[in-house]
Amino acid sequence: MTIAHDNVVLHEATRVALEYLDGLDERPVAPSATADSMYAAFSQPLSERGEDPLNVIRDLAHKADPGLMAMPGPRVFAWVQGGTLPVSIAADWLTSAWDQNTAFYQTTPACAAMEEVAAKWALDLLKLPSTCSVGMVTGATVANLVGLAAARHAVLEKHGWDVEEDGLQGAPKVTVIAGEEGHLAIFSAVRYLGLGQNAVRKIEADEQGRMIPGALAATLAEIDGPTIVCAQAGQINTGAFDPFVEISALCREHGAWLHVDGAFGLWAQASANLCHLSDGVELADSWAVDAHKWLNVPYDSAMVIVRDPAAHRAATCSIASYLSDNGPERQDPMHFVPELSRRARGVSVYAALRTLGRNGVQELIERCCDLSQRMRDQLISMPGVELLNHVVLNQAVYRFHRLIDGQIVDDDEQTDAMTRAVIEAVQHDRTCYVAGVEWHGQYAMRIALSNWRTTARDIDRSSAAILGCYKALLERKASPVST
Repeated sequence: MTIAHDNVVLHEATRVALEYLDGLDERPVAPSATADSMYAAFSQPLSERGEDPLNVIRDLAHKADPGLMAMPGPRVFAWVQGGTLPVSIAADWLTSAWDQNTAFYQTTPACAAMEEVAAKWALDLLKLPSTCSVGMVTGATVANLVGLAAARHAVLEKHGWDVEEDGLQGAPKVTVIAGEEGHLAIFSAVRYLGLGQNAVRKIEADEQGRMIPGALAATLAEIDGPTIVCAQAGQINTGAFDPFVEISALCREHGAWLHVDGAFGLWAQASANLCHLSDGVELADSWAVDAHKWLNVPYDSAMVIVRDPAAHRAATCSIASYLSDNGPERQDPMHFVPELSRRARGVSVYAALRTLGRNGVQELIERCCDLSQRMRDQLISMPGVELLNHVVLNQAVYRFHRLIDGQIVDDDEQTDAMTRAVIEAVQHDRTCYVAGVEWHGQYAMRIALSNWRTTARDIDRSSAAILGCYKALLERKASPVST
């Protein structure tokens, strides 16, 4: 078929997208369709001659609608994810229309420049050294991967080994240390780098998931060789921060590289009222932080930040005779990320930061934290709801107990079952969306807030829905006919 060059199909996609966005605040959150029904809706033989593009867009939008979660909406609390600021969506649309492979300055000086400026602004907001290198990557998993690749290069180079040239076979053993409550992304990155997920030395954590410095000190005292320590800013369930001042001092004493997984928690640095939580995080050697979480830009967008640009570049640099290189004057994006072909994901970051400004970023972060505490106060006001963590940031973990004559049934198995039932009921209710998590051997509901759209009204509606589901289950359990 002949591909039309008119923009009718783009206008139709814009109309459908705006209709979807306009309805987010009141849209039932969970999808109404099942995986099987969605597969059946989209599955068809591939045509020989192709189809009209306008019909394709209209049909896929119509069929997809029941299978979409209101994920950018204000009442999705199951994961740590932001919404999408209107300006960041608009910038993302331009990014797709411009279709620039943002590998180096020569091909797209505009997009490369926006990424460099956005990186400079981010370092300033996060209170990290302005001399750090920054790579715009897809998410925290890749940000951690690249940060740890730079760490691997640096610690092996100190022992006379070039891992990029000679690989790991025959190299000095690299010991990776992480807190026992570290995020999956760290262990995935270690696996991808060939360092062995099961070889990670796990350090005891306290009841909030914070690495215990004394336990780290004991482990470091046993190690003689290249060492990488992975800490975290914002534990995925509790929002807690590792004690970076003590940890960084231990790393310096033992010559270890300190990497920080700060996917969402590192944004606390941008708040004058919350940055005390991350005190000392600026002393690390590398950091990973998402933009598609608290900065509220579209997926996929994150940043890897490295104190030593030479180590960063050595780990990811792309070199070929057909590729331009601006040298030290302008840092070509391709030298600090794994991809050579990549969209200009930093354009949305630039637009979001320029729109929000320093005060806007702080207000967004602090408002989410305030709303998390508002929900906490409402949920724990009901007997039987137990809060498992200190709400220091935007994360909270809850358990729902069985009650008999108003008294809590102290039985973990029954509490696990009730918590699962509440989560399932809330998901079916579709006012908001929550999910479960295992925390210290107990099943719990995790609530995370990082969306610019979420208001106090959304919190009140969601709290009422959660407590309503819990009350209904308690009444059913108390019924004479229940078993």
